Amino acid sequence: MGYILFISGGELVLVMLLALLFFGAKAIPDIAKTLGKGMREFKKATNEIKREFDEHTSDIKRDINEVKSTVNRETNKIKHDLDEVSSTVDKETNQIRKDLEDVSKPLEETPEPKKEIKDHPED
Repeated sequence: MGYILFISGGELVLVMLLALLFFGAKAIPDIAKTLGKGMREFKKATNEIKREFDEHTSDIKRDINEVKSTVNRETNKIKHDLDEVSSTVDKETNQIRKDLEDVSKPLEETPEPKKEIKDHPED
């Protein structure tokens, strides 16, 4: 069974008959015309509100996109700078490691002097 706005078919017919009796057959087309105009005006106002809302939100969306691109650009710049610093630190660390290895090699290669062990304690 079909329902329109929670009104069944029988209830709808009853309401239409009451409107016909109350307003008369000549007034019903005028009432329908007035309701149609009201619905058009309501739809027009709704569309106008949607258009203004979209217009204002497009400005906000554009601003958000600008901020997003600026943040991305700055983030990429920071990443690049950090990569450069990391590379420099790695190079310097490797150089220090190499220098330490070079310094420690002669020490490892030279034999330690032998210690003489004395059998007699000194008197």
